[in-house]
Amino acid sequence: MEPMTDGNRSSAGAPRTSAPAATSFETQPSRYKHWKLRVDGDIATLVMAVDDAHPHKPGYELKLNSYDLSVDIELADAILRLRFEHPEVKCVVMTAELDRVFCSGANIYMLGQSTHSFKVNFCKFTNETRLYLEDASANSGLASLCACKGTTAGGGYELALACDETMLVDDGNSAVSFPETPLLAVLPGTGGLTRLVDKRKVRRDRADVFCTTAEGIKGKRAKDWGLVDHLVSRTKWDESVIAAAKALAAKQTVTRGPAVVLPPLECKITPDALRYRYVEVAIDAGARTAALLVRGPEADAVMDFTSPDTWSLRAFRELDDALLRLRFDFPDIGVVTVRTAGDPKLVVSHDEILAKTNTGFAREVRLLQRRVLKRYDNTARSLYAVADRADSCFAGSLLELALGADRFYMLIDDGIGVATSVANTGFMTTSTGMSRLEARFFGDPARVKAVLERGASKPRNGASSNDSAARTKFVDDHQLTHVVELIESEEAEQLGIATVAADDIDFADELRIAIEERASLSPDALTGMEQSLRFVGPETMETKIFGRLSAWQNWIFTRANSTGEHGALTLYGRPERPQFQWKRT
Repeated sequence: MEPMTDGNRSSAGAPRTSAPAATSFETQPSRYKHWKLRVDGDIATLVMAVDDAHPHKPGYELKLNSYDLSVDIELADAILRLRFEHPEVKCVVMTAELDRVFCSGANIYMLGQSTHSFKVNFCKFTNETRLYLEDASANSGLASLCACKGTTAGGGYELALACDETMLVDDGNSAVSFPETPLLAVLPGTGGLTRLVDKRKVRRDRADVFCTTAEGIKGKRAKDWGLVDHLVSRTKWDESVIAAAKALAAKQTVTRGPAVVLPPLECKITPDALRYRYVEVAIDAGARTAALLVRGPEADAVMDFTSPDTWSLRAFRELDDALLRLRFDFPDIGVVTVRTAGDPKLVVSHDEILAKTNTGFAREVRLLQRRVLKRYDNTARSLYAVADRADSCFAGSLLELALGADRFYMLIDDGIGVATSVANTGFMTTSTGMSRLEARFFGDPARVKAVLERGASKPRNGASSNDSAARTKFVDDHQLTHVVELIESEEAEQLGIATVAADDIDFADELRIAIEERASLSPDALTGMEQSLRFVGPETMETKIFGRLSAWQNWIFTRANSTGEHGALTLYGRPERPQFQWKRT
């Protein structure tokens, strides 16, 4: 296996550290500790039944259906499996096993003992999970109903806000609340403020009252203010939940399927590497850098878009898992170089066939690719795409990795180039709703058309002279009608795709110096800078959520009023009152 190093720098002399405790983001319903998934025809029920004896890390108990990362990993898995394994489901009902508590939110003791990095990444992951639920409703015909038969506080109410409709029991006691500001001196960290006023369109003055009333709002006022959609007595609860779920299911017109069972990814973990079938991450702890490599499909890769092992799905599931492990298990890594390897023609061919396959499963694969690329955009690491291998493969859906990176370095050499495909024409949008090409050329929209026209595949009149026998057979078998021309490095720089194109005399040193300089800068400043620069264009609910999380919540989590020795989050559950610094900044 070829070592993944940058420039002339080798990780051989870097100090080895013991492997961090690996966080597993893979699970399945039979292993769930905190949720129970039931499927009955076109209705699925996800019952929140948090097992307080199985927290993500020891040191706290998950009382009152409070949640931590392990709870949300299972929720994310359930949404994923409903979309791929249960295409018959048209509505999922979120409910709870406890009688008078739906969810009391993120576990405060977990937050209190977590590192700053973990707290922010935890909030980010829960946001992404809820956005995935909203995406399922918008694009996959999978609606959601949150049935809150009891207290619904903090992150519990934020989950309710992510659903299409919310039902609250009218028992004179149950309320919805955002107690974070009055009790913990932080913000609702899972997009709650944005969803409250942008999605549910709650009046600003009422939202102000709601977010500063620790006990929350219940009954008729919650319904009148638009905080919930349905208010139902206990005597009519079960029949009302079923009726509302059936009504939501009846509105769904998008067809999914055929169903597939998602196999395990089988990541091989060592102290300095993560290895999957198509994805590798090499860690250089001493330099605080990582090298990400994504391989394209082989000539005999599965092209059956009823298979969970098709490259278009498998590779992006692996990339998703690798990005999450980088975030949580390697917090000191500051710079990630991103390389690709393979045959650009095969990637473009996979993109072409995927786009032409008119099934719900094929659409779900493309939607998953889009979601994973959004996760890539939201990863707080400096991302440098690098094309310096003879088999570099920044083509089509893999070109999105270069377009989403903070910089793109290309070696000027025969055969190194990029190629566009249908994947670059607008489906793989960012959180702004724009494509990465549109964001790149925000001030010059005509350049997007020029790049796509230049990179467009050409009509195929027979195999080209440099096609291998295996590739020629692959093209013939799948009746592909176009061949691909690479945009080589110098032209890619002229077109604005590459940031830097350099020959082999300068390339290695220029890349090495750029990485070392980046790794020496303040990670706090870089996170703020990158978050501001990556999301070019119009503001959306997603960009507001992640912008506020990366800036305001990130900042508030470090302030003495919340996490200082006498801060509200630090003293939560203790008799002492917090001592605030009163200066407004």
